[in-house]
Amino acid sequence: MDFGFYSINLGFEGISDFFAQGTWEIIAGLFVMFGWVIISSLFLTVAINFYQEYRENKYTADWKWVVLAIDIPALNIQTPKAVEQMFAHLAGAFDQPDIANAFRGGYKQRWFSLEIISIEGYIQFLIRTEEKFRDLVETSVYAQYPEAEVVEVEDYTFGVPDKFPDKDYDIWASDFGLAENDAYPIRFYSEFEHSISKDTVLKDPMGTFLESFSRIGSGEQMWFQIIIEPTSNDWKEKAIKKIREMMGDDSSSKGVFSAFRFEELGKSWDELNSQLLGAPVSEGEDGSAKEKAKKNMLDITPGQSKLIAGMEEKISKIGFKTKMRGVYLARKEVFRPERGVNAMIGAINQFNVPSSNSIVPNFGISVSYFMKERRTIYRKNLLMKAYKKRKLKVGSNPFILNTEELATVWHFPMSHVKTPLLQKSQAKAAEPPSGLPVEFIADLFEPEIPTLKEKKKTEGYKTDAGYMSGDEDVKFG
Repeated sequence: MDFGFYSINLGFEGISDFFAQGTWEIIAGLFVMFGWVIISSLFLTVAINFYQEYRENKYTADWKWVVLAIDIPALNIQTPKAVEQMFAHLAGAFDQPDIANAFRGGYKQRWFSLEIISIEGYIQFLIRTEEKFRDLVETSVYAQYPEAEVVEVEDYTFGVPDKFPDKDYDIWASDFGLAENDAYPIRFYSEFEHSISKDTVLKDPMGTFLESFSRIGSGEQMWFQIIIEPTSNDWKEKAIKKIREMMGDDSSSKGVFSAFRFEELGKSWDELNSQLLGAPVSEGEDGSAKEKAKKNMLDITPGQSKLIAGMEEKISKIGFKTKMRGVYLARKEVFRPERGVNAMIGAINQFNVPSSNSIVPNFGISVSYFMKERRTIYRKNLLMKAYKKRKLKVGSNPFILNTEELATVWHFPMSHVKTPLLQKSQAKAAEPPSGLPVEFIADLFEPEIPTLKEKKKTEGYKTDAGYMSGDEDVKFG
């Protein structure tokens, strides 16, 4: 084979001489022969990714996003089960495209961003969605919380710096991910229930989470978002494979051809052995597999048995492709991340199960060693841009959570959770008469979208610290 500047004899002697050379000569020869395949594959992969990103950007160019502020009645007796039903409702947005629409058409699955924010201690629950699915979001909320108020507001991220370092503000940000495989579940909200009497009391984990958000003061903001994207059930197949591995069933790791080949060889050997030596025919692969599976089941510990039950519970419900991201933003004179960030991470720790799975920060602004300062600035800008645009694929890899796990981490607090600065809905206004002619009014004016600050002004009280929640029970020193 002649490459112009390099040639090799593919005959037996030529190959022998080739491998008789030194190590570096062999590596150089292999690179000349096969390196172009690797380079071409990498180039083709990059080109395809760029083309697909271009088509997706073109497909999503006309999308219009809305941010919906959700206020739940003060006397909320609904458990996280109601929010779990909400997420099951949102899964209706899933659309499985064919190859032509996904590649050539640039189709991109629409996603939702579930957010909890604290602006100088004022806490608000938000859902950001594409306008096409606004009705879906509102329907899912009102179906579970008929007395809730859902109001469109301006995006609170517009009024903060885009690039760092900034002369006035500093930032801490991090993506959160799972410490173990997606198949392992985190703590379910049902595990926070404690029976102290005849009634089962839910020790709502949202109380600890919101308390960490209420600790910040003037000039500080804390944001937490969970981006969820409806997905297919392919993730369940991987989870089932993981369950089988834990149970000692290694048949799933073997290919169909290899399993068939070894089984046939085993049967042929048994038949030949029985004819020549008179030995009895063994029970075969099925019998040994059953005995092995029985032995493995007896060897499973109570902890492993509980974990397998949790994994099976996880795959019994709808799953979402998930990304979690947290941001602490403050003016430099009051920038104290150890106050807000450590409290938020500590609140997230309550969802962790050391023997199963945990939610941990896995892509933050903290770096070490090589070009530390420059890489820190790069990550600050990257994560802030990703938060503002609610990017799923930026930073750490997304993971799978089912509806129950999502409802555990993000749900509206129950009435016994005392968070003074959490905005709650007031008495709901009565519906207008059904026959009222109001069509012409829409042509006269466009309703203005309030900012969160304006929302506080119209629904809250004014204090020296600014506009706070309208809860009359709150007393300010």
